[in-house]
Amino acid sequence: MNSMERVLSALSHQEGDRVPLYLPLTIYGAKEFKMPIQKYFADPERVFEGQMHMMNKYEGDFVSAFNYASLETEAFGGGTYFVNEGPPNAAAPFISTLKDIENLLVPKPEESAPLLKVLRTTELLKAELGETVPIVGVAMSPFSLPIMQMGFGRYIELFYNESEAFELLMKKNMEFCINWSNAQLKAGATIICYFDPMSSPSIISPVDYNNWGSKIAKEVLGEIKGPTITHFASGRVLPILERLQETGTEVVSASILEDLQFLREKVRGKIVVAGNLNAIEMCSWTPKQAEQKVRETIRAGAAGGGFVLTDNHGEIPFQVPEDVLLSISRAVKDYGNYPLNL
Repeated sequence: MNSMERVLSALSHQEGDRVPLYLPLTIYGAKEFKMPIQKYFADPERVFEGQMHMMNKYEGDFVSAFNYASLETEAFGGGTYFVNEGPPNAAAPFISTLKDIENLLVPKPEESAPLLKVLRTTELLKAELGETVPIVGVAMSPFSLPIMQMGFGRYIELFYNESEAFELLMKKNMEFCINWSNAQLKAGATIICYFDPMSSPSIISPVDYNNWGSKIAKEVLGEIKGPTITHFASGRVLPILERLQETGTEVVSASILEDLQFLREKVRGKIVVAGNLNAIEMCSWTPKQAEQKVRETIRAGAAGGGFVLTDNHGEIPFQVPEDVLLSISRAVKDYGNYPLNL
């Protein structure tokens, strides 16, 4: 099987030839090319080359044109703060008053310079790989994007105290998320990762998720013209599983804070589970530890198909040694072949 066939088997809740591996290597491309992260992301062709290089070196089953989350706030007129060996962060919030929400213009992906870079990388990946390797697009959920747009504290105040302004911001963010997701699919993405940490019970209550996060997700995902992964950036998911299933997502990310085997049994045949390596601990793993963690994770989650091996946060840190990543890749081939024999 090629990577696309392997992943489609997982999405169909079937066992392919082996467990699919997704190593979300984004800023890691700058490390491979020995250049500053900001310079690396400035050129969409360089990001394409980085994705191809890392796919061949670490033998994952996915590639992605994703740069960094605050690229979306750049499209709205915000900025990005770059650091030497970590993910870029959103600069100062650009929404500080209710009037700012009223005046906020929804960017069009085809007219936004930051977003056009991602679309160009996606097109290059699609032209090179065709239907052999899945291409992951990424979009921040309308419910989580305000954390960068206005800062977490101000957003919480808006969420609980300013219902009219909150609904207006959600309406604008939903329009953007749908358009941005579909633009990536049109450019060649195979699946959209709907990044929604705000919805995790690690941040808000299941009641608030039922009232807002799930309703927004259901409406937005219904307008996205392709399959979706709902990702909570290492946040917990078990308390909201029932409502999550109603959103129509095909894949859910697992958290290391929860029992992977129990989570798999709760959604078996309904939603594919992606997880569950600890990317922070990975920074200090030895190759032998990486091998053991892969084996344990496959044992807990992979039986019967419907599982993708990945990290639990959505970003492989700059500090992870390359021999650990190579060990993960080898271990998937050693222990992830179907039928499993662990």
